[in-house]
Amino acid sequence: MEPIDFYFDFGSPYGYFAATCIDELAARHGRTVRWHPVMMAAMLQATGGTPLPLVPIKGDYVRHDIRRTARQHGIAYRQPDVFPELLLAPGRAMLWLRLQYGDELAVRFAKRCYHAYFAERARLADPSTVCRLAAELGVVEEALAAALLADDVKALFKVETQQALERGVFGVPFVIVDGEPFWGFDRFGQLEAWLAGRGASWRYWARKARGPVGAKWKTPKPQAADTPASAAA
Repeated sequence: MEPIDFYFDFGSPYGYFAATCIDELAARHGRTVRWHPVMMAAMLQATGGTPLPLVPIKGDYVRHDIRRTARQHGIAYRQPDVFPELLLAPGRAMLWLRLQYGDELAVRFAKRCYHAYFAERARLADPSTVCRLAAELGVVEEALAAALLADDVKALFKVETQQALERGVFGVPFVIVDGEPFWGFDRFGQLEAWLAGRGASWRYWARKARGPVGAKWKTPKPQAADTPASAAA
């Protein structure tokens, strides 16, 4: 069966919540997961959006909802000292680790980074922290530190983000399976129903909206996923 494509940004608490259960959810239905780190800042730039925690009035609600959602699902959560924050090093590191060590270690690294940032308040914006977390998994710190400075590794992250935009991904966490998009951790109930074949009623409306189930939904042409000027280094 087709794998689940899971798009996330390391600075997203809802992405963190999704990362704690996406593999188990997929396994219950005989699926695997392809993990895709992306730059949410570039997506916001392409869509003209603003990080929700920074939106007046709405931001207070979002912070409350994050804590409430963590308690509901029994997930350890402490708001990072700097939040929201642009995190480039962990995404670049994960893509390099995937090439050098394979998917399994790269996913373990992603989960470790998420927990370190949102449960331990680790400074994930600091490349040395990212290298230390990778070293816990047996990665040579010096090799990863050098890779994080390499232009080709930075380019990988931009390409990953651009490809996501071209598939219609505009936020995180975002899942695509069987051509069907699901945006947000609060859509994981729908995702599970889809995988279990229990989504017949809204599959009907999906067909009415865009043709056969599994057909690609229409998306506008995205702008280039350039890293914001403040994050170019």
